[in-house]
Amino acid sequence: MHQQSLQQIPRLVVLLSGGGSNLQVLIDAIAAGAIVATIDLVISNKADAMGLVRAHKAGIETRVINHLDFGSREAFDRELMHAIDDKQPELIVLAGFMRVFTAQLTHHYNGRMLNIHPSLLPQFKGTNTHERAIEAEVDQHGASVHFVSSELDGGPVVLQALVPVLELDSPRVLAARVLVQEHIIYPIAIKWFCEGRLKLNNNAVLMDGHQLPVTGIPFQS
Repeated sequence: MHQQSLQQIPRLVVLLSGGGSNLQVLIDAIAAGAIVATIDLVISNKADAMGLVRAHKAGIETRVINHLDFGSREAFDRELMHAIDDKQPELIVLAGFMRVFTAQLTHHYNGRMLNIHPSLLPQFKGTNTHERAIEAEVDQHGASVHFVSSELDGGPVVLQALVPVLELDSPRVLAARVLVQEHIIYPIAIKWFCEGRLKLNNNAVLMDGHQLPVTGIPFQS
């Protein structure tokens, strides 16, 4: 394989609001050469997000854009878009960014923004997914990587990891089991995108030119 020049290496911008464990996994994967890309900027809407500390330790530029500083969701999203577009990234990676986007932003980054959600979409969109999975008494829970659309957690699914729900599970125990799988499947999907294998075309997910099923590719460890 020919070494990629700096101009050919995909640029990533990561958005987060909290601990940033998925950011750390991505940092580690890039450092190990498993993913050929650069993280050019990490943005958080919270100044105390642990993910910013992880980025600083890795020498990655950070920026805080506090949504509370803006009078509307549209104004916040415009500032976010300016910061992202300044880096001209090929891919925007959501790593626990707890904000709902306007349709203007999701349209602007259509096919270039990935998210990981802690459920088997379309089940349990939104928050408190682990509690809801236990209450619903489902046998299988998990995580989904999907392209971001204007519908909350409703974009086309790329890859899903299946996690069994055990009889004595608490939401915290189940969440920890799901997070392990998030850390496996998110770098896989990002790697596929950076290699040009994963694309979104007319709202259909293509892998190596072939359309994936609506539920994406199942992954079971």
